[in-house]
Amino acid sequence: MLDQLQSLSNTIRQKREALGLNQREFAEFLGMGPSGERTISGWERGEHRPSNSKAELIHSLDVNIPFRNNRRNHTFRFIDLFAGIGGIRLPFQEVGGKCVFTSEWDKFSKKTYASNFGELPDGDITTIPTADIPKHDVLLAGFPCQAFSQAGLKQGFNDTRGTMFFEIQRILAAHRPKAFLLENVKQLKGHDCGRTLQTILSTLRGETVPEIPSDIPMSEEARRGLGTKLDYNVDFRVLRANNFGVPQKRERIYIIGFERGLVPDVDVGAIFDELETLQSKTRLGDILEANGDVDPKYTISDRLLAGHERRLKEHKAKGNGFGFSLFNTESPYCNTISARYYKDGSEILIGQSELGRNPRKLTPRECARIQGFPEEFNVNAVSDAQAYKQFGNSVSVPVIREIANLMLPHLAETPAIKNGGTGNSG
Repeated sequence: MLDQLQSLSNTIRQKREALGLNQREFAEFLGMGPSGERTISGWERGEHRPSNSKAELIHSLDVNIPFRNNRRNHTFRFIDLFAGIGGIRLPFQEVGGKCVFTSEWDKFSKKTYASNFGELPDGDITTIPTADIPKHDVLLAGFPCQAFSQAGLKQGFNDTRGTMFFEIQRILAAHRPKAFLLENVKQLKGHDCGRTLQTILSTLRGETVPEIPSDIPMSEEARRGLGTKLDYNVDFRVLRANNFGVPQKRERIYIIGFERGLVPDVDVGAIFDELETLQSKTRLGDILEANGDVDPKYTISDRLLAGHERRLKEHKAKGNGFGFSLFNTESPYCNTISARYYKDGSEILIGQSELGRNPRKLTPRECARIQGFPEEFNVNAVSDAQAYKQFGNSVSVPVIREIANLMLPHLAETPAIKNGGTGNSG
């Protein structure tokens, strides 16, 4: 009995260490409560054992971390804010960057992130002091889009999620990294007749210090940071993912900035001009599994299909284009996948008439593919419903990869980093 307990204790420790997590992080990874770290410690010391279900979960953990950054030499350091599952991180790591800090509040996204990168992100950025964030050369952030999105209420800065931009502003003001990349929904461009985007750009360029009413929710540190002017050379553009090789019509706004005092000669507009020259012919069938090989659980029920068809007729009668969308292998691309895809799959259904079946939803692996994630990316760390949300909220990786490659020449290593220092600071 003691030998079995010791063997289990060793297995728990080995699994944790293979994942690259400390005891507190491992407890969070397993979904344990505030006392989880102490419980993990007791398990590893053999003082007591986990429940059978928890032991089975630990035994089943995949400790193959496909994108652990083992590179010894790095060209630049970056931070990954509102990180989701790491879609922005991946290309910047590929081109030689080292991620020194990650923030993400969603516990399921954190689990997928840790399963792929071997690092558990810190939590809610509004609770993390700027002083606790390491120095860095590049700030990356796909800041929350729900406040500006078509599917949301378009509340903008009146929504707590909309004020997350000012968390970015206070970090930029304190650390003055060389550059940043921000990503959001294309609706940000027209939100409040363009005034929201203009506020963001003017703040980043240091043209104005925004005056945000006291009743607009934001962290105290972000509000204090509003008084510090930035000085970035900034431009933006809306780019379509299907021009970058993925069969998905996904339009997003990308904002790039370089600190004028550190990188004075960058033509940001020219970077976007080059990105806009890229064209790609795509075919949805190139990323789809053969229908006959897909688990029948992804085929929608007769009841759900009837509901989709009824709503489509109702929308057509009203003269609008809403309703479910059906695609096949020869479709050049599909609609934008959203975080609500898990509900009914209506925006992207795959026809299976050749099998005499109702249409089906995409599998999580197919969702990863239409976002351009590598095949090695672990999509099985969470349930299908959570995976759908995560890929719907994520970025198109090939778009980020092209941006990273064009930003890279301006992110040369500084002497401070070469000599083991902390990098750029204003």
